[in-house]
Amino acid sequence: MFRKSTAAIVTSAAAGALLLTACGGGDDKAASAPAAPASSGADARTGGQEPAFLSGTAKTNNARPMTGDWANEPGKPAVKPEAQRWVQLSAAKAGSLDPVVVNGAGFTLYRFDKDTAAPSKSACNGDCAVTWPPVVVAPGGRIFLDGVDKSKVGTVKRDDGTLQVTVGGRPVYRFGKDAKPGDTKGQGVGGTWFGVTPDGQKAGSGTGSGSGSSGTGSGGPQQKPATSVVLFDNRNFRDPSQGLAGKGCRNVARDDVASSLQVRGSLKIWTGRNCTGKSKVVDGDVADLAAIGFDDDVSSVFFG
Repeated sequence: MFRKSTAAIVTSAAAGALLLTACGGGDDKAASAPAAPASSGADARTGGQEPAFLSGTAKTNNARPMTGDWANEPGKPAVKPEAQRWVQLSAAKAGSLDPVVVNGAGFTLYRFDKDTAAPSKSACNGDCAVTWPPVVVAPGGRIFLDGVDKSKVGTVKRDDGTLQVTVGGRPVYRFGKDAKPGDTKGQGVGGTWFGVTPDGQKAGSGTGSGSGSSGTGSGGPQQKPATSVVLFDNRNFRDPSQGLAGKGCRNVARDDVASSLQVRGSLKIWTGRNCTGKSKVVDGDVADLAAIGFDDDVSSVFFG
């Protein structure tokens, strides 16, 4: 009889505990938390953690020092958590580009012709994303809008899982060679990279400070003749490299290996030694010589 009474009490206590748990009793916060609403649209693409959009600049919104755009090293990808807390998009003037979007530290933002806007998709990964750091923001971070319409701004998940900011549906980037605010050295590089306007279009005419190869058919003004050039064995200005300087025709020491080049001014590249064969006039840096049909096919250059 005693054993039956004890068993009944234990059973009753266990049932009561289960009832309390089901009703939200006890200290289990997970059990008492309300269910998250189902996400849809843009939230579904980012796991329901879309950034918050705020009008004004980071400064007027009292952003913490050494966070967000202020924590990004010039030309380096934003990999530290504090550097991804916020992004500022400002309509501004940089070099000859007016208008163009710059970030909270004043660095020019670019778009890539090989990306798509509908749907938003980045084609720049791996080494490309080192030379062209994507503008990324942490899930649940903040995007400050300074002269840029909120309806034009969004995010897209990259192949590595990070959230990249888009303008007009276009993923946006910085450029590794822009060393100070206002630089526009990425304008026109490879004929595929351009500053981005507040509505996602190409800024300027495709020729600017440090512009990429425009060739003889670009319609842009030809720059002053160059006196030196650096030829890189890999795309996006990655070593090993070799240099040439002087006047007139110069043969390349290691020919038929160049995949990109850096030059200040205009020169002509040739497929044959002693400036023979197929040729092309380039004005400024070329991140990918394949884009103009000269990958691993430069044997000489002409200065002047």
